[in-house]
Amino acid sequence: MKTVLSGIQPSGLLTIGNYIGAIKNFVELQNEYNCYFMVVDLHAITVAQDPAALREASESVAALYLAAGLDPSKANIFLQSHVPQHAELGWIMTTLASMGELERMTQFKDKSAGKENVGAGLFVYPALMAADILMYNADVVPVGDDQKQHLELTRDLAARFNHRFGEFFTLPEPYIPEVGARIMSLDDGTKKMSKSNPNTGSYIALLDPPSVIRKKISRATTDSGREVQYDPANKPEVSNLMTIYSQFSGLSLAEVADKFEGQMYGTFKKDLAEVVVAGLEPLQQRYQEIRQTGEVRDILRQGAQNAQAAAEKILTGVKDKMGFLPKGF
Repeated sequence: MKTVLSGIQPSGLLTIGNYIGAIKNFVELQNEYNCYFMVVDLHAITVAQDPAALREASESVAALYLAAGLDPSKANIFLQSHVPQHAELGWIMTTLASMGELERMTQFKDKSAGKENVGAGLFVYPALMAADILMYNADVVPVGDDQKQHLELTRDLAARFNHRFGEFFTLPEPYIPEVGARIMSLDDGTKKMSKSNPNTGSYIALLDPPSVIRKKISRATTDSGREVQYDPANKPEVSNLMTIYSQFSGLSLAEVADKFEGQMYGTFKKDLAEVVVAGLEPLQQRYQEIRQTGEVRDILRQGAQNAQAAAEKILTGVKDKMGFLPKGF
């Protein structure tokens, strides 16, 4: 059985973009692959984090995984920091990467733009991301369009290791769904929906109450036209709302267009809000149950144990290939 690995940072509120573009796919993939789904808390600290907020967000993201339908009997769910082999292999990958490769990472350029002091962790974290993937010899990695460059670096580092030390790592392939891979901002259809956007009206958080969801969608940017038509080049905002509708309703984009043919944007947005509210209601209820029972902690503990067992085998093999002396030699 092939292996899948992915993870989400516990920083900010998870949005419907995270759900449609990532978590929803995780739930489907767990039935077909050997899956490892992390809360990547080590990545989160590439920027300053409040300790209490980081603890809460880490548990919250794990609970949302479960509320969305991830099953611990089918997938390994764990915190990245609970598997110390990630950090060790991350250092090894750093020694294989060049300064030029890391400087070319688009996300580093975007996140460091205009800042006088940029942490070294932000610069080298693509090497840790590569380690995350290679730690389980993942065959498939669900990624958004903005992460494809990091996966390409992972493949380059894996190939470089194999060339220098002998065949060992699998070169991972991306998994990018045709529809919904990138949900855009509600206030600008040319920018990705982001939980770090200071404008809270630009995204719908998974735990937003119904009244907030309705208000945000009613205020979502559209255009001066009138047709509910899928045309990302000329109607990016409306096309984005149609994608959201499609993902929550199960209708195709063509069916969404047919459903609202001849109707105004106001009618479309009002119906969209109800579809999203109804779609998130069971997830939100399950989330509250999970947090009240505390079951997530046992699940994370078991997931970390399973992950550590697999990770130690890979790390031992890597160190042997590179010439490190084994413990108790």
